[in-house]
Amino acid sequence: MLLHIARVIFVLLEVLILFNLLIVVHELGHFLAARWRGLYVEKFGIWFGKPLWKRKINGVQYSLGSLPFGGFVALPQISALDKIIVAIAGPFFSLLLAICFAAIVWAVGHPVGEADSTTVIGYVMPDSPAQKAGLLPGDKILSVDGKPVRRFLGMNDSVSWDVVRSEGDKIAVKFQRDGKVQTVWVEPYKAETRGWRRKSIRQLLVYPAETPIIAKVEPNTPAAAAGLRAGDIIRGFDQTPIYNPIALLEYISKHPKDELVLHVERGGAKLDIPVKPTPLPTGDQMKPRIGIEWDIAGIVSIQHPSPIEQVYNSVTSTLKTIGAVASPKSDVKLQHLSGPVGIWNIYVRLFEAEGGWKLALWFSVILNVNLAILNMLPIPVLDGGHIVLALIESVRRKPVNMRILEVVQTSCAVVIIGYMLYITFFDVQDLPFVRKKLDQLEAQSPAKNSQTP
Repeated sequence: MLLHIARVIFVLLEVLILFNLLIVVHELGHFLAARWRGLYVEKFGIWFGKPLWKRKINGVQYSLGSLPFGGFVALPQISALDKIIVAIAGPFFSLLLAICFAAIVWAVGHPVGEADSTTVIGYVMPDSPAQKAGLLPGDKILSVDGKPVRRFLGMNDSVSWDVVRSEGDKIAVKFQRDGKVQTVWVEPYKAETRGWRRKSIRQLLVYPAETPIIAKVEPNTPAAAAGLRAGDIIRGFDQTPIYNPIALLEYISKHPKDELVLHVERGGAKLDIPVKPTPLPTGDQMKPRIGIEWDIAGIVSIQHPSPIEQVYNSVTSTLKTIGAVASPKSDVKLQHLSGPVGIWNIYVRLFEAEGGWKLALWFSVILNVNLAILNMLPIPVLDGGHIVLALIESVRRKPVNMRILEVVQTSCAVVIIGYMLYITFFDVQDLPFVRKKLDQLEAQSPAKNSQTP
C-alpha cells in the first residue's frame, strides 16, 4: 500500500515538473525577448490567481499563482515592433523545446503498440456497420474515405482519424483480403450519449489486430489446470484464427459450457490445449471464463522518429484538429479538445505505463507544437492577437484606443476562461474515479458508448 502511494506521488511530481516546464519555457521566451530589446519588465508570473509566492528581484516582481495553468510577462507600453518580437518569442521557445524533446525521443526511442503500427482488423463487433458491409478480422485496410492509412489509431494517416473526419453519409473503405483489393461503403455508427458526456463521434466498431498474449494465469482455474502459462500466445481456437483477444472472450460468453481447443504458441513450439470455461468471479459478478489475464500492451516496438518527422507530424495533427473543429459538418467540436485537466490526466496515464517517461517526452513534442500554433491564432490576449494589434498600430501610426482595447481583451479573456471551464467540465469526466462512476450509470442503460474506432 505504501509503495503504491509513493508511486502515485512520484508520478504526480513527474507530471507537475514536465507540465510546468512547458509554461515556464514559453513565458521565458517572452521575458528574454523583452530583455534583449532592452525593455523594462514589471512582472514575470507562472500560473494565475492569487499569488502563493512573490518577490521583487532587480526591479522585476516574480510570482507563482494559485491557479495551475498559464503564465504572463507584464510590460509597460512598448513600440509595435517590440510587441511583435516579444509575442513571437513565446511560441518560438515552445517550438525550440519541442525540438529538444524530439531530439531526446530520437535518441532513446518511444514505445509503439501494435495498434499504432498496423491497419489489420483484429475484431469486428457483431451487427456493426463494418460487419454489415462485409469487413472481416484479418482484412488489411489500405485507405479510408479516399485517404491512405498506415496505422489504426492516432491523428496522422490513421483509420480512426479518417473515420472521424469523414463527412459523407457513407465511408469508402479499401482493404486487402487474400491478396485481393476490394472496396466497401460503410455507414458510420454514432452511439447515443447522455447530455453531460462528450458527444459521440463516428466509428466503424472494429478493433485493430493485437497479438493475444497471456499476461497471467489465475490459480485454480481451467487455464491453470490445462497448463497455460504467462507469455503464451493464443493464435486461435477450434481451427479458427483470432487477431484480437476479444474474439476469444466473445466466443466464451456465447458458448459458456463448450470445451474448446486453444492453438497456442510457446517458445516457437505450437500446442493444442483443450480447456473448458467455468463460472469465475469478474468484478461483482460470476461469468464464464477460463482464468487468464491478457497483456493489454501486446507486442511493443521501440521507434526512433527523427526530430523533423516528429515536429512535422505534430504540426499537421494540430492543423487537422483546428480544421476539423472549424468545419460545420465535422463531428469534432470544441468539447472534444482537452484543457489543463485533460492534459494532466494524459500525462498521468502515460507516466503510469511501462516506459511512460519516453511516452511523456513524445507527447510533450506534440503539446509544445500545439501550444506554439494555438498561441499564434489572431485572438486578442493570445500572442497572435498581440501581433495583429501591433500591426494595426504600425499601420495607423498610433496605439489602438485603450478603452476599446480593454473592452476587446477583457471580452476575449472572459470567453477563453468560459471555454476553459466548459472543457474542464468534460475533462473531469475522464478522470478515472469519475469515469468509473459514470460508466456504472451508463451500464444500467441499454445505450452504451463504445470507444473503438
